[in-house]
Amino acid sequence: MAAGQQDPNYSFYRYSMNIINPAFAGSSETSELVLGFRSQWAGVEGAPESQSAIFGMPVGKKLGLGVSILNDQTFIEKQTWLAVDVSYFIQLNEEIKLYFGLKGSANSYKANTDGLVTYGVGQDAALTNVDSRFTPNIGAGTYLQHERYFISLSTPKLLSSDRLEERDGNAYLSENRLHTYLSGGYTFLLGKTLDLKTSGMFRYVDASPISLELTGILDFGERFEFGALYRFDESFGGLVLFNISNGFNIGYAYEASTSKNIDNLSNNTHEMFMRLKM
Repeated sequence: MAAGQQDPNYSFYRYSMNIINPAFAGSSETSELVLGFRSQWAGVEGAPESQSAIFGMPVGKKLGLGVSILNDQTFIEKQTWLAVDVSYFIQLNEEIKLYFGLKGSANSYKANTDGLVTYGVGQDAALTNVDSRFTPNIGAGTYLQHERYFISLSTPKLLSSDRLEERDGNAYLSENRLHTYLSGGYTFLLGKTLDLKTSGMFRYVDASPISLELTGILDFGERFEFGALYRFDESFGGLVLFNISNGFNIGYAYEASTSKNIDNLSNNTHEMFMRLKM
C-alpha cells in the first residue's frame, strides 16, 4: 500500500489541470481531449497505476464544460472517479481572465482485504472487509489566466469518504483526506522560437506534510518541449512533449524516487500524455 499517497501526482499537471481544478474547464479557446497513463514504481507487483481521460470545451461566451474520468489502482485498492466541471470567467482586463469552477463527481471504490496477506500487511481486528462503495462528492476552484502566466487554487474533493490506510504495517479503515492544490507558472520569452515555461505546485493533504514540485520546460517554437522537474523529498525527473501536428501533442515523463522508504524497490515512474485540440 502507498502510505501517505491517496491521489496520484502528475508530471504534466499544467496541461491536464481539469482533474484537480474545475475552473480550468473551457480555459482553452478550442475543445481539448487529454489522455494520460502513469505507472509508479514500475516492476513492483500491484504498484500504483492510473489512467485518465479529460475533455474540456468553451460553451457560449462565458462558460466552460469539462468531463474527466480517472481510474486508479494501488495494490489492493481500485477506484474509478467520474467528474463533471462547470466554469465561468470574468474578463478582468484585455489580457487577464479569472475563472471560477465547480466540480460534481462520483467515486467507485473497492478494496480486497484478502489481498493484504500478499503484500505482508496485517489488518486491524475490527476490519473484516471493505465492500464496494459509490460516493458522490463536490469540488471548487479558481484559475487566473494570462498569456504568459497562470495561478490556480482548488480543492477537487470537499467531502470525505472511507478507504484503507496503512500505519505501522497494518491496514485500518480511514477516510480520504482533503487535498488542496496551489500552482502557478510564468513563461519567459528567450527568443523568437524559444520560451522557458516555469511552474510550481503546492499540494496540501490534511494531516500530511506539504508537497512542493518545481518544473522548468524549454519550448522550441511549439515544435517540441523538454524539461526537468523536482518534487522535494520525493522524486526528480524529466519530460518531453512533441507537437506531432497542429493541435496534436504526445509526451513522456520519467521520475526517479528519492524516498528512502523504497530504496530497495524498482522506483522508476513512467507517465504518458496525449492532447488533441479540436
